Amino acid sequence: MTHLERPYGRFFLPGPTEVHPSVLRAQARPPIGHRGAEMRELMSALQPGLKAVFGTERPVIVSTSSATGLMETAVRCGVQRKLLCLVNGAFSQRFADIAELCGVPYEILEVGWGAAHTAGPVADRLASGEFDAVSLVHSETSTGALNDIPSLLPAFRQHPDVQILVDSVTGIGGVPFQTDAWGVDFVVTGSQKALALPPGLAFGVASERFLDRARAIGGRGMYLDVVGFYEQLEKLQTPTTPAVTLLYALQVQLERILDEGVEARWARHAELARRTWSWVRDLQSRRDPEFRVLAPAEWRSPTVTCIRLPGGMSGPEVVAGVAERGWVIGGGYGRLKPETVRIGHMGDHTVEALDGVLQVLDETLAGMEARS
Repeated sequence: MTHLERPYGRFFLPGPTEVHPSVLRAQARPPIGHRGAEMRELMSALQPGLKAVFGTERPVIVSTSSATGLMETAVRCGVQRKLLCLVNGAFSQRFADIAELCGVPYEILEVGWGAAHTAGPVADRLASGEFDAVSLVHSETSTGALNDIPSLLPAFRQHPDVQILVDSVTGIGGVPFQTDAWGVDFVVTGSQKALALPPGLAFGVASERFLDRARAIGGRGMYLDVVGFYEQLEKLQTPTTPAVTLLYALQVQLERILDEGVEARWARHAELARRTWSWVRDLQSRRDPEFRVLAPAEWRSPTVTCIRLPGGMSGPEVVAGVAERGWVIGGGYGRLKPETVRIGHMGDHTVEALDGVLQVLDETLAGMEARS
């Protein structure tokens, strides 16, 4: 079965995620001029839904890029002295990689893959006074771990000049996020994760003090300059030519999200996660106690679960076996690739569809055990 023949609801990658047919069809509308009245009307129509999913009253910028583009915006526009990168997996490491390539001073504070950061060590490191920004990933897609941002806020707020830069790429749209209430200075997400859109767009919110700092920083570049984004957004424009047809899809999907309700969407993701974790516990009792969710219970993301396999079982072989049955799950990422698989239970998935992929995964594991 090719991807063109696969029925809707069988695609459980942790990004890109399954896209509803009505959202895909929206892209078939003819293009419009991106400097005209129709574009201004479209950009205006997008803002209420975007503000709802971000938990903000601030304008939300729309970038024709991957989320990595706006992560670069965060680093280039938000750090004057030195960045403290909170790392607990491959994607939180990306902030440090961007800082390295952009010549921005940084330091890494790392915990184990599968773990999350806690306030004490963060507060101890920030106490040096050398940092004016801290970066972290909300939902670490490589491990399925969730950093509890509210629990970290006391450490951040001891240092009023430290700006908070957040990657919520697999958070926004599936996990509670309150940009304004938490005092986050810059947060970014991508279209192709819990928002369940095609890849190609990134969205971000900057605080006013983030913009003030950005204006004082030279060498921000052009394409990803946050100041340029906000200057154009005031006119309901984008700095450069946007992916107009993706904006049509965004408009339809935001309507669908608001129809469901943002809080109801969060609750559905939590239910999907609990169902997955329960299935892994069942695997432990039925098959092998070495099956386990990588992230401890207190640090698990509601949008993606990373499952550690028993010794001798190959993650890539499991993924291939599921694909042979017409379903898609994610392989392990980075150094976790050989011994883990990931299930992206985010976007528009239902518990019924999730039960289907879990059944197929169970059959795949049973077949591998029978051959061993």
